[in-house]
Amino acid sequence: MPKKRREIKVLIALSGGVDSSVAAALLVTAGYDVTAAYMINYDDKEQRTKNKEQTNASCWIPDYRDAVRVAAKLNIPILKLNFTKEYKRDVLDYMFHEYKAGRTPNPDVLCNKFIKFGAWLNAARQLGFDFLATGHYSCLKKLTINKKQLTMRKGTSRDLLSAHCSLLISKDDNKDQTYFLHQLTQQQLQHVMFPIGEYTKPQVRQLAKKFDLPTAEKEESMGICFVGEVPMKEFLETKIKTKIGNVILSDGTILGQHDGLAFYTIGQRHGVKSQKSIKSVKSNDSKPLYVVDKRIETNELVVGFEDDQLLYKREITVTDINWIAGRVPNFPLQCKVRLRHRQPLQPCEIKKQGNKEIVVKFTKPQRAVTPGQFAVFYNKNKCLGGGVIQ
Repeated sequence: MPKKRREIKVLIALSGGVDSSVAAALLVTAGYDVTAAYMINYDDKEQRTKNKEQTNASCWIPDYRDAVRVAAKLNIPILKLNFTKEYKRDVLDYMFHEYKAGRTPNPDVLCNKFIKFGAWLNAARQLGFDFLATGHYSCLKKLTINKKQLTMRKGTSRDLLSAHCSLLISKDDNKDQTYFLHQLTQQQLQHVMFPIGEYTKPQVRQLAKKFDLPTAEKEESMGICFVGEVPMKEFLETKIKTKIGNVILSDGTILGQHDGLAFYTIGQRHGVKSQKSIKSVKSNDSKPLYVVDKRIETNELVVGFEDDQLLYKREITVTDINWIAGRVPNFPLQCKVRLRHRQPLQPCEIKKQGNKEIVVKFTKPQRAVTPGQFAVFYNKNKCLGGGVIQ
């Protein structure tokens, strides 16, 4: 017989923010056996020591205190778990490696894949919990499969015979986080809960006030996942050295110098170190310049105007693809794609190229497609999966 709700043990990851706080309150109200956990993933102690800062307070302590207050309000126990080694190995080291190579990675995607629903989920299961819950704005549809009626398809894991999970866009389109969750597998999703996926952000705020949570009025944090609101260039400079090179137009005209390709992103307007020659180009045309390409071999940063053809792509190659359904779809595939968080979905066609790559052709040319970022595919409100842009 299936477990009753009070017998289902759920570990809710409390970040100290309003979203996870409301997720915890909803689980408690629904009658689950809920335990909270605050996860330490990054500690700036080493960096503060290098900078000879006098404070002994780690960056995560204020959020931890808020998480403790929420757990006390909900009358649930709270654990404190440390994943700093895993976060450094699987997210930060990868991020720095990609930036050094001239690409622009998305650490939030890797954090979800390897930390939140990798290391966290594994720890939750080892501690005896049935599910790990988070405050993500995403929805799950779980379909139980009748084994007698299911015909095994080539490449389908036997682990998928009991249930199938679909990852769906949340009720709040603006806050939807399926882009960051597209690398998750069926095995991960079967043990995950997203309690606030059916709510909008304003509704979550209202619920926080209704539950009288200590975080009801807390502002939303923005920045690198778990690192905080530190400028990306400043954070990268802690590990990546300056490497001077030329800033050029696409015709080869030298306009000035940059301090390292790692510190620039395709489509970026601000951040190009303008010399007098760049300023003269701007004044003549009365148009801003954008980063349109990064030439790794020659260490050249290519800039151009908004209409520069280098800034737009009609097709891209994508690798390291994860299909959430657990199997490769039939090609060619007509669907929609998102190349960055919150970008409106774009119509596209996907064709297979080799064993590990696909080619994505856009209906309309796409601006500022960035190598290292992720292309995520959708069919209506269902997230199909995605991979790394080359």
